[in-house]
Amino acid sequence: MKILVSIARVIVGVLFIFSGLVKANDPLGLSYKMQEFFEVWNIHWLDNFTLIFSIVMIVFEIVAGVAILLGWRMKLFSWLLLVLIIFFTFLTGYAYLSGKVRECGCFGDCIPLTAGQSFTKDLILLVLILFLFFTQRSIKPLLSQVASLAILVLTTVLSFSFQWYVLVHLPVVDCLPYRAGTDMPEKMKAPPGAIPDSTVITMVYEKNGKRLEISGNNFPADFDDTYKFINRFDKLVRKGNAEPAIKDFNLITAGGTDTTQAILDQKGYKLFFFTKELEEYPTPWMKEFSLILTMIKAKQIPLYFITGNYDNVAAWTEKAGISADAAIFKCDATAIKTAARANPTLYLLKNGVILHKWSYADLGQALPDINALPGATTILHEP
Repeated sequence: MKILVSIARVIVGVLFIFSGLVKANDPLGLSYKMQEFFEVWNIHWLDNFTLIFSIVMIVFEIVAGVAILLGWRMKLFSWLLLVLIIFFTFLTGYAYLSGKVRECGCFGDCIPLTAGQSFTKDLILLVLILFLFFTQRSIKPLLSQVASLAILVLTTVLSFSFQWYVLVHLPVVDCLPYRAGTDMPEKMKAPPGAIPDSTVITMVYEKNGKRLEISGNNFPADFDDTYKFINRFDKLVRKGNAEPAIKDFNLITAGGTDTTQAILDQKGYKLFFFTKELEEYPTPWMKEFSLILTMIKAKQIPLYFITGNYDNVAAWTEKAGISADAAIFKCDATAIKTAARANPTLYLLKNGVILHKWSYADLGQALPDINALPGATTILHEP
C-alpha cells in the first residue's frame, strides 16, 4: 500500500507542478481561456479579473504539487486538491460534453489537448487524488516543518516572479503560432491534407405558420408557391480540421481596405508594432522607440502599427509627431492578443517571415539587431 501511495503522490505532485509551470510561461493564455468560458456562460463582468484568477491558480497548482511531494499538511492539501480537481473536471467535462469550448488550456499552448483528452486526464487525476485523500494519514512529511515551509514560501515567490517576468518580457518558451522563424503567409494556409468543413445548403421556408428547413434538393412532394421563402444558410454536417495555425490576422486600412497579403508579400525587412491601445505619451520606452525609428528611416524600413483601436493609436502617433513615419492598420482583437502577449510588442520581419519579437520592455535589445540590418547608413545608438 505504501508503494501505491508513493506512486500516486509522485504522479499527482509532478503533474500539478508541470501543468502549473507550463501555464506560468503564458498566464495571459489561461486568462483568455477563462474569458472564453465566461463568454459561454454569459458572465462577462468577470473578464476584468481573469488575469488575477489565472496568476493565483497557477501559483496554487505549483505550490500544491510541491506540498504533495513534500508530504506537508496532507489533510489541508488533500482537501484543496480534491476541490480543485473537481472544479477542473467540471470545466473539462463541460467543454467536452457541450462542445462549446474546444480546448481547456490545461497545458497552455505548448501542449494543446482536446477537450476529450483533458477530461480523461482529469478523471484519472480525480481517482488518484481521491486515493490520496483517503490514505492521507499514512503519508509522512519528508522534511521538517520549518524546511518544508521555507521551500513552499520560496516556491510561491518564484512562481509569482516568473509570471511577472513573462507578462512584461513575453513568454520564455514561445509556443504561439507567431513565434520567431514563422512564415506567416504559410501559417495562414490550411495544413496539407486537412479536411475542410462539410456543409449543405439549407433553405428555410414558412407554411401555415410553421418554419421548415429543407436541405439540398430534398423538397417535399407538395412543394408549391404556398411555401414562403425566409432564409438560406450553409448547415455544418461534419467539422473538418482545415483551420490554419494563424487565424483572423488581417491588416485593414482606415478606409476598410484589406492589405494583408500586399504587406506580407512585400520584399525586404519590415517592422510590425502590435498594440491593443497606447494609453500615455510619452511612454517609458519612448527613448528606445525613437532610436529605432531613426534607424529604420535611414535604412528605409517600413513601420506598421497594428491595433484594434485605430483612433487611439492615430491620436498617439500625432502626439509623438510620427504620423507621417508609420502606417496604421486595424486588426482582429483576438489575433492581436495571440500575436502580442505584451502591450505593445515589436516584430521584425523579412518578407513574411518573423525574425525577432520584443516586448516594450525589451526594445533596447532590439537596437543592435535593427542597427545591423543593411541600409544606406549605419546609425549607432546611445550607450
